[in-house]
Amino acid sequence: MGRRALPKLNPTVEFDSYLHIVKELEEGSSPETFFKTSRPIELEIGCGKGLFLAGVTGEKPEHNFLGIEVSAKYASYSAYQLARRERENGHILSGDALGYMRDHVLDHSLTAVHIYFPDPWWKDRHRKRRVLNEVSAKDIQRVLIPGGKLHFWTDVQEYYESALEILAASTTLSAPIDVVEKPAEHDLDYRTHFERRTRKNGEPVYRAQFVKETAA
Repeated sequence: MGRRALPKLNPTVEFDSYLHIVKELEEGSSPETFFKTSRPIELEIGCGKGLFLAGVTGEKPEHNFLGIEVSAKYASYSAYQLARRERENGHILSGDALGYMRDHVLDHSLTAVHIYFPDPWWKDRHRKRRVLNEVSAKDIQRVLIPGGKLHFWTDVQEYYESALEILAASTTLSAPIDVVEKPAEHDLDYRTHFERRTRKNGEPVYRAQFVKETAA
């Protein structure tokens, strides 16, 4: 299912301070460097239009949130969404999430990692491009604090089942914990735009949460 065109941005909203380019980061530029106030940090891999971050930064002001998006125009839009809400506890990175996590995120430094509706890369020869693979699963476990959580949602059953197998084989994260679907209270009361579209089309969403129970 392709992405739709983005709405026009209000030119009076300045969002440059919310947007950062992975390739331009200095060595040692960890997630903590983006925030003025030290708080627990949560990372969203593939933030798309930024609906989750726009909502959660208001709901949980006691946490800092960093989103990473490979599409430059979507990263800009996500940063714009944070800027127009003046959410100083949210920042956006444009670039490769897995490379950033590998090179810049310290061990035991994140309270949560969120992956919602990642590209399934349908063709067999492209499966290695999936954001959740054996290497990234181990890296996610590495960066989570003890008690930290991985949230993984997809509308592709095969990807969901494959992810469960990868996490079980490559990490010591807990067995998957089911996440109950909550009714939407308004038209944008969804975790992401993909969840909104999927549920309005009457299609299933596969959700799981995993917990890092030890310091390993």
